Amino acid sequence: MGRSVCVAAAVALALMCCSGVCLGGERLGARECEELGFTGLALCSDCNALAEFVKDQELVEDCRKCCTEDSDDSISKHTFSGAVIEVCMRKLVFYPEVVGFLEEDKDDFPYVETRYVYGSPPKLIMLDDKGDQKETIRIDNWKREHIRQFLKEKVKPAKSDS
Repeated sequence: MGRSVCVAAAVALALMCCSGVCLGGERLGARECEELGFTGLALCSDCNALAEFVKDQELVEDCRKCCTEDSDDSISKHTFSGAVIEVCMRKLVFYPEVVGFLEEDKDDFPYVETRYVYGSPPKLIMLDDKGDQKETIRIDNWKREHIRQFLKEKVKPAKSDS
């Protein structure tokens, strides 16, 4: 009888630990995040901002599964020096909001480059001061005004010394 109580206690402890992990949210691996369009370098506060721009709950949850916890001094201060909008030219017809941004708004953002890559879903590739890729965010469900607002808030081009 004593042994079954110990086994039951061990099972209960394991279940409690497992439920704590589950409540904390499932984390995805780097490969899974990349396939979803996230590099895993996004701050979790960025996912909260994403939730304001995009009403796709599944996309926001995917972001949260790939994000990095914020430190108190970094919340909402994470910005980039430039960005690339990557999209497949053949698939553009399916993304009128992205087309509208590229045709009518992109000139307002000289630090944003457009790159056409066969088969690529619409995404923003965020760049650091050196022009290196730091984060990738899918924008296939974003409205044009959300793309504009995100770029205004998150991209602060480096000032030239000339």
